[in-house]
Amino acid sequence: MTSRTLAALAALGILAAGASAAIAQTASLTFDRAAYVTCREAHILPSDQRIALAVFLADHVARHRGVTIPDGEMGAQLASLVRGGCTLSPDAYLFSVIDRAVAVESRRLPKR
Repeated sequence: MTSRTLAALAALGILAAGASAAIAQTASLTFDRAAYVTCREAHILPSDQRIALAVFLADHVARHRGVTIPDGEMGAQLASLVRGGCTLSPDAYLFSVIDRAVAVESRRLPKR
């Protein structure tokens, strides 16, 4: 995920549903810890920590699904889907919301 995609996600305010601030502050974020951060918790995090968490989870999902998250319009569209999912269900795990957004758009995303 590139800096333009990150900027788009940050502008939409969706990236980073997160567990506690302690999770985002650790030097090495593990999937086991990041996967259980809710959208509501992410909203509380400072934007740089939210972005780091969302990028971490999005990269994990993209690798698992065999796609890449592109810059530009498609990255912004994924960000909109994640934001909408978090708005509708703030207690959902951010990982699940990101995974669903990528799954919906996987046919249109570039393959790895």
